[in-house]
Amino acid sequence: QVQLVESGGGSVQAGGSLRLSCSTSGSIFSKNAMGWYRQAPGKERELVAAITPGDDTDYAGSVRGRFTISRDTAKNTAYLQMNDLKPEDTSVYYCAADPTLIVRFIARVSRPIDYWGQGIQVTVSS
Repeated sequence: QVQLVESGGGSVQAGGSLRLSCSTSGSIFSKNAMGWYRQAPGKERELVAAITPGDDTDYAGSVRGRFTISRDTAKNTAYLQMNDLKPEDTSVYYCAADPTLIVRFIARVSRPIDYWGQGIQVTVSS
């Protein structure tokens, strides 16, 4: 059963913008930080952005200043606004929900992520 539903991926030229959405149930949304990972072919999955239920946010250095994560409590949806996209942003992007998500930027957390989306392709051409 898919519990995180992503949308909004696609193809764009360098310098363009895309917005990813991740919708889920109210129980998952209210109890977890929401975030986005990405994985390019041959590379490890990396945490890109995360937001807590209290709206604290954090970002990977490679996207800071270009990507903005937000959450809409009324819609149980998290968003990733991606601006000034670069070819190196090309990846499959995965929505994630987990109470420890934002901590993972600064500490190694061994337990697996509680919830994953199915993944959505973002392609940026030069």
